Amino acid sequence: MPHDMQVKLLRVLQTSEVQRIGSDKTLNVNTRIIASTHVNLSKAIKQNRFRQDLYYRLNILSIRIPPLRERGAEDILAMAKYFIIKNNKVSSLTPGAIKALTSYDWPGNARELGNTIQRALHISDSWILRKNLGLPGGSISSQSLLSGSLREMEQKMIASALGETNSNMAATAKKLGISRATLYRKVKEYKSLQDIK
Repeated sequence: MPHDMQVKLLRVLQTSEVQRIGSDKTLNVNTRIIASTHVNLSKAIKQNRFRQDLYYRLNILSIRIPPLRERGAEDILAMAKYFIIKNNKVSSLTPGAIKALTSYDWPGNARELGNTIQRALHISDSWILRKNLGLPGGSISSQSLLSGSLREMEQKMIASALGETNSNMAATAKKLGISRATLYRKVKEYKSLQDIK
């Protein structure tokens, strides 16, 4: 937060008054501030990047929310199930997917988990497999999943799986975690196998 903003916020907290831009009148306010940061404020104070007096005004009750990697398998799975329900999907996690989710360190915390589940839901049917997650150690690299539109990513995945199974539709469907009918429909949607290779 810029230094001048810190000064203005401190003044509001001390006086319980605000002045609208362009006005010469002050208004009394009754506010409660909830602030969150990933910055080490004690360190920022020592480096003169955060005002010490503002820190003491704000630091009435501190709550530390641990990163996802410290919260344990139970929390990770509960959040994964929440994201599945939030996306209005009836899908379940396979044991391999559960192991992948709980052993990954989640540097992007809940946002990364939410995006991972959403991506997996787009490329799976009723079961989310480990490979659908695109986490390190799976058969799909997160880098390849992140390049292109959703349609292009789906095309790449189908093409890759078809190549690995020598165009065996049953084996490809199993590898992708979808039904054969879904695979045939997707291939037909992309007009021909040439369109997706």
